[in-house]
Amino acid sequence: MQLVVYSARECDPKKCTAVRLRRAGKIRMVYRPGNLPTGAVLLDPFAQRALSKADAAIAEKHGLVALDCSWKKIQWIGELRARMVPRSLPYLVAANPTYYGRPTTLSTAEALAAALFILGNRERAKEILAGFKWGSTFFDLNHDPLEAYAGAKDSAEVIAAQSGFLP
Repeated sequence: MQLVVYSARECDPKKCTAVRLRRAGKIRMVYRPGNLPTGAVLLDPFAQRALSKADAAIAEKHGLVALDCSWKKIQWIGELRARMVPRSLPYLVAANPTYYGRPTTLSTAEALAAALFILGNRERAKEILAGFKWGSTFFDLNHDPLEAYAGAKDSAEVIAAQSGFLP
């Protein structure tokens, strides 16, 4: 499965998880939205449907896209929805040092790892976070939710499972 990240070049490259993933050869990074693959699953926090394993075939065929940019400047995301399959990640807690313990404030690397896990590719999810000191902590903090989401057959079941983890 192709992993692609759009970077708006807004974060410090020394702290950016997407930059580290690119340097490690684990993702392809693009700097213009027009270079994103059409038909791919787009990790979109505003999407109406949650990511589930029902999306695995689409992601396998067309790719999985994450956005590495400020959500305050994300007005243009609407144009991407028209040519991709937007899906939101369910409730998870960040383990990265900047947002540790904050719900739904995942780094790009955490978002990709969570998506891979939910889509059924657990080993690749762990590979994505293997280069980060806090990588295993992400899986520890989110063990039960990730297992529940990965076991759900579709978006509706993911949402139902999510209700059990919301504070």
